[in-house]
Parts: sequence; structure tokens; C-alpha cells
Amino acid sequence: MFEWIAGTTAGKFITTLLISMLPIVELRLGLPYGIALGLDYPLALTAAVIGNMIPVPFIIIFIQRVFAWLRKHYPKLDNWISRLENKAHLKGEKVQKYGPVALLLFVGIPLPGTGAWTGSLIAALLELKPRSAIPCIFIGVLLAAAIMTAVTFGVIHVVS
Repeated sequence: MFEWIAGTTAGKFITTLLISMLPIVELRLGLPYGIALGLDYPLALTAAVIGNMIPVPFIIIFIQRVFAWLRKHYPKLDNWISRLENKAHLKGEKVQKYGPVALLLFVGIPLPGTGAWTGSLIAALLELKPRSAIPCIFIGVLLAAAIMTAVTFGVIHVVS
């Protein structure tokens, strides 16, 4: 049934892309997963970067409207949305203080709670224009990809 996923290059590419689109795990899981599936590194890298970037413009442009709609139609989600916004505002203080380089580094250093999703949320809540935020997030995603490549191939050892 799922032979096309595990057995074809296109299936592996799509799986890697989809995993990289997910919040929290993003490219940090997508890239090593694609490589572990046997996808050639350039294809795994391409799928992971594209997958990680697909949600970015949508988050920056629409998340505040989505939050407003959710609050209106599902008031029980207000607490959860407020917590997300508060976390993003706290992390966004450094972006406000240090500017675009802080956003780039925030996205690029693959630690828990960082990444393109959170960076996009920060950009949206700080009302950064997509034309200035997206390039910073993209370069951050490339930095995260370089770090995850080094970790995946054992150049950087995370745990001794």
C-alpha cells in the first residue's frame, strides 16, 4: 500500500518535505529522516528546506487573523493562543533589540522552541514585513540545515 513512499525517490522526497513542514520537528527531523530513508543528500536537503519554508509566508501573513478567528469561534482556545503569543513576544524581544540578525540566528540554531515556525510567529507578532522577515528566516533555515547536516553525518557530536 505504501510501497511508493518507501520504494521511490519521489515518495522519499515528499515524505521528507512533509515532515519538514511540521511544527516543532521541522527540518531538524526532516533532513536526517530523508537521509535515513536513503534519499541522496542534495535531494534530502532540497526537500527539507522547501518543506520548512512552505509554511513561513502563510504564518507571517495570516496567523494573527487565524488567532482572531479561533478566539471568536472557539473561545476555549484563548488560553492556548495567549500562551503561544506570550512565548513569541518573549523570544521576540531579542529580535526587537538586535534586529534581523537575531531572527536569523533564532531560526538557524536548531534548539527546542526555535525554528522557522516560531521565527515566523515572532515576525508576525512584531508586524515585520514579509519581504524583510522571509529572507532572514530562509537564511536561518539554511544555517539549521548546515548544522543538521553536520550532526547527521557525525561532524558535530551532540551527545558523547
